[in-house]
Amino acid sequence: MENDISVAEPRRRWLHWALVGAAVAIAVAIIVYRSVTFVNEPQQPQRRRFQDGGNQPVGVAHIDRGDIRLTLRALGAVTPLATVTVTSQISGYLMSVAFKEGQLVKKGQLLAQIDPRPYQVALEQDEAELARDEATLKQAQMDLARYETLSGQQSIARQTYEDQVWTVKQNQGTVDFDKAQIKAQQLNLTYCRIVAPTDGRVGLRQVDPGNYVQAGSSTGIVVLTVLKPTTVEFAVPEDSVPQVMGRVNAGAQLPVTAFDRANVTQLAIGQLAAVDTQVNSTTGTVMLRANFDNADEKLFPSQFVNVVMLLDTLKNVVRVPTRAVQRGAPGSYVYLVGAQNTVAVHPIKLGEQDGDFFAVVSGLSAGDVVVTDGADRLRDGAKVSIPNPSATPATPAVPNGPRGHGHGQGQGGGAGGHGNGQHHHRQPGSGDQPESGQPPAPGQPAGQALPPGQPSAPVTPQPPAQQSR
Repeated sequence: MENDISVAEPRRRWLHWALVGAAVAIAVAIIVYRSVTFVNEPQQPQRRRFQDGGNQPVGVAHIDRGDIRLTLRALGAVTPLATVTVTSQISGYLMSVAFKEGQLVKKGQLLAQIDPRPYQVALEQDEAELARDEATLKQAQMDLARYETLSGQQSIARQTYEDQVWTVKQNQGTVDFDKAQIKAQQLNLTYCRIVAPTDGRVGLRQVDPGNYVQAGSSTGIVVLTVLKPTTVEFAVPEDSVPQVMGRVNAGAQLPVTAFDRANVTQLAIGQLAAVDTQVNSTTGTVMLRANFDNADEKLFPSQFVNVVMLLDTLKNVVRVPTRAVQRGAPGSYVYLVGAQNTVAVHPIKLGEQDGDFFAVVSGLSAGDVVVTDGADRLRDGAKVSIPNPSATPATPAVPNGPRGHGHGQGQGGGAGGHGNGQHHHRQPGSGDQPESGQPPAPGQPAGQALPPGQPSAPVTPQPPAQQSR
């Protein structure tokens, strides 16, 4: 048994080294094969962008002249001209309600009826007291006339005549008091009919018929709100107040437009009506009020809206699309298309912004051509291709709405934000061989390079996101 174990041990050791040697031989053979095939493989010329006619396709726009609106934007709230809590001015049982919840009512229209019978009885009592006191006054006046004749004949004492004079005046005061009481009861009967104090829309009923209402109740019967016209109150920074007051003092009518919470749908157009007299020390803002007709009732009380107030309009100024403006080390700049479709970094000075355009203070003139699409892959002095130049739009083909960020903002520290000048982008459809070590583009057979001097195939511009890096 011991002899068998001693013989098997050398066999296993020999088998181990044989496997190791075979693995090493295979690895050396693979390395030699790859080296030979790499040396014999034909070298494909590397093509870089902006060489051999591979110009970068871009979108451009012509600089023109137009109007730039100076606007002030703020968040506001719809504030009705009047919100009335309709309450009863007398106490009594609520007999009926003459409105429907949410109904539009007119001034003087009946809203509710209080039981008038107690006040009708009180009126009749006061009328009876007036008749009695008037008879007493009449008798005193007749006695005064007799006393006056007897006093002239010295048939009665002078004091008796004078006392009668004051008695007549007392009775006259009693009669006047009775008449005032009658008017008060008549007024109470009028208050039994609760009418709308103004035009507007009533809300939800606060008291049901059959309840006993009291004068001065804080809850009231219903709340009436004036919807047409209405106002919007909004706050502006105190730094904007001098510009606003300058226009107001000049007699300008400042139009104000209200948009919905999403700042997409226009709700109404009105005019600035009033400016508050002091700055809120907590927020550093000043409240403004604008009037709106609100004929279609799109503005609802306490609704939050986005407000745009037009302060002034700059007429016929040079303007540049916001998509063409880049920002980097030179500040604000554009890629200006020059002779032979060569772009250059061109610093400009911007003014006010109006939607998709900036006013140009200096640096551009009407008729200049600037890059609007594809600027993030350009450098100073690069050549570009303009697909279908005859159809180049004069203005950006972007609908009015929320403005997107311009291409290339904040990129790079050199001219145009691309300091190294190294680009590894290939033009789709150019037919050139990809760079060494890179797989061929999707749909392009490997190893098919264009002969030297043959122009590349027409390029179909693709969105930046579809170009391989």
